[in-house]
Amino acid sequence: ATSSRHPLSIVTMAPLRSFDAFAKPIDGIRERTISGGLITLVASVTAAILFLSELLVYLQVQTRHSMHLAESVPSALFDQSPSALLLSGHKIPLRVHVTFPHLPCNSLDYAHDGNSHSEGKFQHYHRAPFEFKKRIPTIEEYKTSLSPSLPPNPKTDRQQGCTLIGTIQIPRVGGTLSVTVSPTAWRRATSLLSFGVDLLDGPPEPDPFHGKLPNVTHHIHSLTFGPPFPPGIDPLRNAQHVMDNGSGVALANIAVKLVPTSYVSQNPFSSEVETYQASVARHIVQPETLAAQRSTLLPGLMVTYDFTPLAVRHRERREDFLVFLSSLMGIVGGVFVTVGMVTGCLVNSAQAVAKKMD
Repeated sequence: ATSSRHPLSIVTMAPLRSFDAFAKPIDGIRERTISGGLITLVASVTAAILFLSELLVYLQVQTRHSMHLAESVPSALFDQSPSALLLSGHKIPLRVHVTFPHLPCNSLDYAHDGNSHSEGKFQHYHRAPFEFKKRIPTIEEYKTSLSPSLPPNPKTDRQQGCTLIGTIQIPRVGGTLSVTVSPTAWRRATSLLSFGVDLLDGPPEPDPFHGKLPNVTHHIHSLTFGPPFPPGIDPLRNAQHVMDNGSGVALANIAVKLVPTSYVSQNPFSSEVETYQASVARHIVQPETLAAQRSTLLPGLMVTYDFTPLAVRHRERREDFLVFLSSLMGIVGGVFVTVGMVTGCLVNSAQAVAKKMD
């Protein structure tokens, strides 16, 4: 008779009574039931899942963005030394790494704000260790800078190319950086192509372009302003400008808008990083356009940059610990209170139905 009243399944699940957190009052005492134990386990699992999800949300680092007017930087009128300008924040680093696979280093020139290296003015304003250097490209640089349609022969052909790499300090005002064919190499190439002879003064030199105009195809490995910005990317990294117009002569014109940016990491041991994000617009100016405008610009690369009056601030932070703690208390307490209310309603409803049936 006892076994008929208590099936095997009920006997097996009897230990669940010890888990019942919602004891039912019966005649002055509270009774632990199997259904109450099941409800308690479901509530505990639900509370644990919600607890883990809330913990994961708390551990995630959120980046908050804000925008404000950039602070103006006064000019350094009295102390113009590079170290003083750098420490006072009047100058920022400009890093350049670009390869011209078809332009020898003796035919490559560069300038900043019109102060060219070939005229000796660049060295006057930018001194070691903040300077650019020209060298023969490495095999990897040469392969990367070639047009996909040209088969690479890096062991010999890379000697006819040039890589410009280095860092200079520039003032926090708009300016222009150009990496082009040198004026001497351009005049020699055009005179040989037009008249068949070198019209320049001095001893004749071998023609590195073999009776053709210089091909200024180039690859920008990187071109950055200011310190690295962890969440951001370099829009000019691995930028390829292939001059496929037949002559290889053109001017890659890049306009850069620099947005002053401050980045505060969540790490308490790291300091605030002051840098710049770049917005880039670029196009290729064909030689016909340069000739029609009577432009004095030489073929190659020209980067024009300017600074925006608005600044952006990125700040990493976690949710406040007290908010996290109050959320946990609300989750744990709310789950059991809600389940208790639902259970009480169901039990009372069942009892009311049973009384009416009796």
